[in-house]
This record gives sequence, structure tokens and C-alpha cells, in this order.
Amino acid sequence: MSGKVPMARLDRLLANLGYGSRREVTVLVAHRQVELDGVVIKDAGARIALTPDLSARMTVTGRPLDPPAPLTLVMHKPLGVVCSHKEPGRSVYELLPMRWRARMPSLSTIGRLDKDTSGLLLITDDGAFLHQVISPRHHVAKCYVATLDRPLAGTEAEVFASGTLMLDSETTPLAPALLEPLAENRARLTITEGRYHQVRRMFAAVGNHVTGLHRDQIGGLALPDDLQSGDWRALSPEEQASVFA
Repeated sequence: MSGKVPMARLDRLLANLGYGSRREVTVLVAHRQVELDGVVIKDAGARIALTPDLSARMTVTGRPLDPPAPLTLVMHKPLGVVCSHKEPGRSVYELLPMRWRARMPSLSTIGRLDKDTSGLLLITDDGAFLHQVISPRHHVAKCYVATLDRPLAGTEAEVFASGTLMLDSETTPLAPALLEPLAENRARLTITEGRYHQVRRMFAAVGNHVTGLHRDQIGGLALPDDLQSGDWRALSPEEQASVFA
């Protein structure tokens, strides 16, 4: 059974995408700045079908419409930026168009990478998808490449896989994790939890120190090769599904 295509008033749609207040959007429309299929829309209250190709069919001030919700982005997070509006310093949201900070529903990161960690970051306004990814029930794996201060001792893989490793100030052991040595002081670690600074604390628990950390995979989704540090793009439905593959 095919679902009904959702509809939205033009002024509400553009306001929710951060183009301005509904009053400001009405002015935009009055100045003939919004077109659909090459035809100027003259009524700010017109009802618009939210089809998957709407961004390719509608323009605002001559540019393609921003993707409506639900939207999920994949970003190659650079070092030196934070994943929170509340933490001091430049945030990942500042890498996005300024008006996107006014989108409703708002965009949120799926989990966080600290200021000193780079790599694959998902940002979404899809609450259901966000909770699926972070839910312990789904066991979505996250893969990190860690550069270490000292050479691997050779016992880390067994300790991390045991399911008995306890981190300082915690009362439950970590779930088993997979360690793959890459070099004398470099390793790939796959975890299924998201505890605070987990990877750094795991290596600290076995007497080492992480000097560099990069996440390259979430579930079945690898960081795209075409994304340079600081770049981002919308995630396709197929890529989004691959997170749970």
C-alpha cells in the first residue's frame, strides 16, 4: 500500500528550513523569489507536496531548496571542533549553512566526537533514526583508529575482548571489543557502546595513552572517500540503511 505524500504550507515549510520567519517568507514570495518547476509561486499559503525530489524542483532566491526533514548528514569531522552548542569553542554546526541552525526540527549529532577526535559523524533531525543508532539494543558498532604514545604490549586484544574490563569510576564492565593491531603503536578498535571518552579510557586502563583518534566507520557505513576533513553531504537512504547492516 503506497503512502500519501505529505503536504505543507509554503510559508511554514520555508520558515522551518530557516529561510526566515513566516512573515519574512511572505515577503520573499511577494518578491517572486520562490519557484517550483520554473514557475513563480505567488501565494505564501500554497500547499506543497513534500516529494523526494522537491529540492531539485524548487528554488529560493535562485538556488535549490535546502533538503526538507527528515535529513541526515554525514560529515568528516575535523580536529578542533566540538559536537555541542554548549561547549566552548567552534562547533560542527558552524560548518553548516548559517540558516540551518534555525531549522525545525533542529539538527543534532548522533553521539559525539570530542574536540581531539576526527572522522565519521552523523547529524540528523530524524529522532527515530538517532535513537536507533545509539540504542544499546541495536549494538551498532563504531570503529576507531587510535595512535598510541607507546607500542602495543600484545595483550590488549585479549583484555578488550574479555568483557570484564572495568573503567575507573564505573560499576559495570565494558562489552567485548575487537582490537586489530595496525602498526607498533597504532590499532583499530571496534566497540558497541558509547561511554564517555571510552576508547581513550580503555587504552589508559592497559597503561597506554591515545595521542590521535579517528572514527572511520559506524555500523556498515564507512567514512566516504570523497569527504575531505570539514566536508559534509546528505546521506542517501541506502547509506542510512547500511548503518544497521
